[in-house]
Amino acid sequence: MLLLHAALPAEREIFAMENRFRQHILIPCYDTDVAQLLKPASFMDLAQEAANLHADILGFGYDNLMETRTAWVLSRMHIRFVRHPRWREEVDLETWHKGLDRMFYLRDFRMTDATGAILVEATTSWLVLNIDTRRIVRDAGLTEEGICAENAVAEPCGKIRIPDGCAMEHVCVHRVSYSDIDMNGHANNAMYLVWSMDAVDYDFASGRPVKEVRINFNHETKPGDEVTINRACTERGADTVYYIEGDVSGRTAFMAELVF
Repeated sequence: MLLLHAALPAEREIFAMENRFRQHILIPCYDTDVAQLLKPASFMDLAQEAANLHADILGFGYDNLMETRTAWVLSRMHIRFVRHPRWREEVDLETWHKGLDRMFYLRDFRMTDATGAILVEATTSWLVLNIDTRRIVRDAGLTEEGICAENAVAEPCGKIRIPDGCAMEHVCVHRVSYSDIDMNGHANNAMYLVWSMDAVDYDFASGRPVKEVRINFNHETKPGDEVTINRACTERGADTVYYIEGDVSGRTAFMAELVF
């Protein structure tokens, strides 16, 4: 159940001046795992919807871009879980637009609990794509108004590279189907994270919450595409790190790094 935050007028003015968008959310059962914790892909779903709603308010949402036959495309995402929200917990999700960095438009997110303590923080990098030519639009003509310079995560998500000597192994082949597809006719970004979590052994993934997620979205996948899922695993200090790669016909569709 998703509820718009019922703020006092003064609070609305503060968030308007700081160019932020906030939602008050009650974590539902269908977004949690066997430990009753918010799933990583469920956070991504909530973040995408908040980004859409805020972009509408700022004047460069879905409908605005469609007027020029362009669309937002999520390219990279870095999520840090300080503590996973629990089923029935009430949280606040904030998002803000950070402006242009080279060809990427940056947007950050922060989820907090009832005391204001940080639960999840994330940064995302977006591209504007011409939906007819499928080419990146480098000068989208978007206004610089509405920018908030604060960082939830200071560094933009970079390109993920598998460490030397970390061998990939085959996990499965996933055929892109009805439940994967979003309103744009391709697999939704959150599904790549679903596939990545499914590539980790269930007992491990269900018993040890993810600390950090980085994911690169390289190419879209469409209904009927067969995505070959491979993984590699290594240790980084006290952490276990999984690298998940999805290929379609020899081309990398996505690369994810999961830190447990």
